[in-house]
Amino acid sequence: MDHHQVHQYLLSKPEATVSQPFGEGVDVYKVKDKMFATLAQGKDMGGERSDIWRINLKCDPDEAQALRDIFPSVLPGYHMNKRLWNTVLLDGSIPQGEIERMIDNSYLLVVKKMPKKLQTSLLLHL
Repeated sequence: MDHHQVHQYLLSKPEATVSQPFGEGVDVYKVKDKMFATLAQGKDMGGERSDIWRINLKCDPDEAQALRDIFPSVLPGYHMNKRLWNTVLLDGSIPQGEIERMIDNSYLLVVKKMPKKLQTSLLLHL
């Protein structure tokens, strides 16, 4: 999956929005003002932009570690709580279905923390 496909998939979630509150170059995806993902172009060791994009996704702590153990391109969340967030490098090494599953899980983790009425209205659209 490339960053364009990821962007479209993130915005396909019910009531998903995108903004850049951290500055230009870091897209933040929210549902009902709660962040469930970020998407940004990576940087190399010198701070220059690299060709590899990265996505930060919320994750269950046990699953977060398991994904890091399975996929070399899944890392502790960059600039995030490393226990609850993973950074996924979009380098082509992870199958599209797995990236979509990780996005779905991140979205659902955020929705499940919302009041029941909001949960129900969002989950009806999945």
